[in-house]
Amino acid sequence: MRPKRKFTVLIEQDEEGYFVATVPALRGCHTQARSLDTLMKRVREVIALCLEEEKNPRGALELIGIQQVSV
Repeated sequence: MRPKRKFTVLIEQDEEGYFVATVPALRGCHTQARSLDTLMKRVREVIALCLEEEKNPRGALELIGIQQVSV
């Protein structure tokens, strides 16, 4: 059994009320859902799919912080 890996998941809410999750450590790894419970189930599924597809995994990224910027 492979050791479990931890991933940082960024969660935002769009203008239509959907929750959108992005996994920065995995290119193109994102999903959306109407509820947070459904979103977290989908995040686990999409991470597993992204790991299967990724031939050269990048090193682990550590979350340093998140900033909101108004322009």
